[in-house]
Amino acid sequence: MTAASQAPRLTSQLVNGLLAIKPLANFAKSQARQMMIQRAESIGVPWTQTATALMSRGLEVWEAERQELENHGLKYPDYYLTSFHAYEAGNLSWEAATEVAVASYAAHARIWPEAGAQGDARLRQSYHQLLQAQLPNPPQDILDMGCSVGLSTFAMQDTFPQARLTGLDLSPYFLAIADHNSPQSPIQWLHRAAEETQLPDHSFDLVSLCLVCHELPRTATQQIFAEARRLLRPQGHLAVMDMNPESEVHRKLPAYVLTLLKSTEPYLDDYFSFDIQQAFLEAGFQQPSLSCNSPRHRTLIAQRA
Repeated sequence: MTAASQAPRLTSQLVNGLLAIKPLANFAKSQARQMMIQRAESIGVPWTQTATALMSRGLEVWEAERQELENHGLKYPDYYLTSFHAYEAGNLSWEAATEVAVASYAAHARIWPEAGAQGDARLRQSYHQLLQAQLPNPPQDILDMGCSVGLSTFAMQDTFPQARLTGLDLSPYFLAIADHNSPQSPIQWLHRAAEETQLPDHSFDLVSLCLVCHELPRTATQQIFAEARRLLRPQGHLAVMDMNPESEVHRKLPAYVLTLLKSTEPYLDDYFSFDIQQAFLEAGFQQPSLSCNSPRHRTLIAQRA
């Protein structure tokens, strides 16, 4: 092992040590959140105004809509009941739900310096262009696992307008936002765990996980891949677009930036050391293709074996 390959690990270990000290971890989360808000506002994305406007409908209205979508028998996986993205309640809160979209715009604004607030749309487009190029036929039934507030689902709908789409997520708060943003859409929103969807065998031509796996422990990803295979038709495909641990951008992150990032992403170490290609094979898929669709993201696509 070379010194160069050891360096990121040593930096990561140092960051982990700092984040094990709760006051420092809380400070890092606060700094990360403020940095994202400032970045959003600097590129013309009104973070605070957007969240405030959504909540202006009234908490009672939102709660009623959440209750309609919520699967009250769902048992949340332990890994989900933790702090994500500087929100102590993680994804199970209105604060997180009303800020997902603006946070995505801010996070992806600097992938391509010239893209600005359009970086998020460009990232998703780069993913879908690979799907269009590699899938032998346009999918008729698509499952968007970890759909959040629907950004990935709406973009998929634009790419494959003839397809029937299902968006599935563990947060009823996120799903309420997605449903509110698609009043005339035929998209089906489901509050279920991706590991156990309770959907029929062989129901889909494409299962997509867009920017999801880095937020999971590897055991959950492995279970989700197995569930995806069950759900796919014989010629169906599983597609994953996410952070690329091998990118130069991630390999050379300054310690300060890495600290802020890891303070908001509890499973990042596990994801960065996870052999995701092997996980495809173990779940019963063919060897996945791997494409770098941005300077810091990768896409893997594989057909059901």
